[in-house]
Amino acid sequence: MLRFSRTKIVVTLVAILIGLSLAVPSFFSPEQRKGFMAALPGWFPAWIVPTRAIVLGLDLQGGSQLLLEVDQTELVASQAKALRDEVRGVLQRESVRADGGIGILQRGVQVRIADAAARAKVMPKLQELAQPISNPLVGQTGGRTLDITEQPDGLIRLALTDAGINERTRRAVTQGIEVIRRRLDSTGTLEPSIQQQGADRILIQVPGLQDPERLEALLGKTAKLEFRMISDNPAGDVDMLPSRDERGAKVAVERRVMADGGDLTDAQPAFDQQTHEPMVSFKFNLKGAQRFGQATSENVGRRMAIVLDNEVVSAPVIRTAITGGSGQITGNFSVQQANDLSILLRAGALPAKFTVVERRVVGPGLGSDSIRAGKIATGVAGLLVVGFMFLTYGTFGFIANIALIVHVGLILGLMSVLEATMTLPGIAGIVLTIGTAVDSNVLIYERMREEHRAGRSLVSALQAGFDRAFATIIDSNSTMAIAALILFFLGSGPVKGFAVVFILGILTTVITAVTLTRMMIAVWYKSFRPKALPF
Repeated sequence: MLRFSRTKIVVTLVAILIGLSLAVPSFFSPEQRKGFMAALPGWFPAWIVPTRAIVLGLDLQGGSQLLLEVDQTELVASQAKALRDEVRGVLQRESVRADGGIGILQRGVQVRIADAAARAKVMPKLQELAQPISNPLVGQTGGRTLDITEQPDGLIRLALTDAGINERTRRAVTQGIEVIRRRLDSTGTLEPSIQQQGADRILIQVPGLQDPERLEALLGKTAKLEFRMISDNPAGDVDMLPSRDERGAKVAVERRVMADGGDLTDAQPAFDQQTHEPMVSFKFNLKGAQRFGQATSENVGRRMAIVLDNEVVSAPVIRTAITGGSGQITGNFSVQQANDLSILLRAGALPAKFTVVERRVVGPGLGSDSIRAGKIATGVAGLLVVGFMFLTYGTFGFIANIALIVHVGLILGLMSVLEATMTLPGIAGIVLTIGTAVDSNVLIYERMREEHRAGRSLVSALQAGFDRAFATIIDSNSTMAIAALILFFLGSGPVKGFAVVFILGILTTVITAVTLTRMMIAVWYKSFRPKALPF
């Protein structure tokens, strides 16, 4: 145990120094870090300077929290409408006429086709609409998205299955997390926490933001943008939608969508050159530009409704065909409303409507109190452990204390690299890992004492202490790691924060207690050539 290759020593020390250096930025404010980077000479490679700091969570920094839930009723209704359009498309392609049109049910649609030959022709195509569940949830056995039943009188019902609705909800939550992340990133908000909670909820925490109303306005909107034509026949195939220009009065809008926000490539706030009022300018991709150009060229002189979340934002008259793939949205916006709308359009529409279940604001004062209490708890725990180890094991206790300090520094460094969020449960995890980190040293030292008392020489006892305690150290840390992983994957919010810190603590414990401690004891023995253990 007293022989270490030079390569092993260099690699170990370099790894520890890098890990500790990564933790340094966390002890300085953002302004101090920016000032340090600005003070570096131009020739100095800035990329080698660690600049990432540990991000404080909502409970430490203060901020806003929202809990969003998928609106199941709206989701089912939108699925039924989409199913109606798909059935209409099948009938048109097969040149089959429905008797009495396509009716929307609570969880599906129905259509009557009295002609048996036409019904036999269209049924295989309708069966293709019942897609299998490609990624079933835990507890589900797959299944299909639709139940299709046919009655002797020609009535065909297509009903959404529970498995199909659950699968659509799962996909809505997954896609919604990505859309919400893009929206928050566009605002310049730093380090938001966005997590799925349960099967149909999303938890959003934005540290440092004290305006939950704006956060709710930004995240609670579906931002479904559609371009449709104003209809002159209110009794036709239209939707009666409220109009912002006409102070909420409802106008008849054709159900056929000429173009939608899914084809947008960019949206930016701007000002009208004539009225100087805020507006939003947008650009389409090639597909959207072609659809938009065709729609405007075929409807010159008519009013086009710009519909956002089932509200007519504006309805300008098409004076000429717009073939450039760009346009403007006006609607008596304020500057902030125009900016928020451009963010929503750039990020894309949410796949379903989400409702706010809970909103919470944590003041920065509460966070400061939590940090202060966490520092006190960590300091007290550290002093007690350091004092106990030094009094019990003397010089070896001093070596264990050095390894403990390195251990905590490596945890902070790894959290900086992984951009993990430090929460109040995370501080509790550090306090706990301070106590458990020295367990490995205690096992090693007590094994050394037993071997030395059994008559072994000091060198042999030192070697046996490490070799025979190693398996026990691995076993104990492995069981704790399994428990921490279960907490991470099955827990949420504060539980995950605790689990992350504890897992990092277990990883660094093996490094510091086995490798670093062994190297320092080897240096101690070669320097002093003792005849007995120092405890």
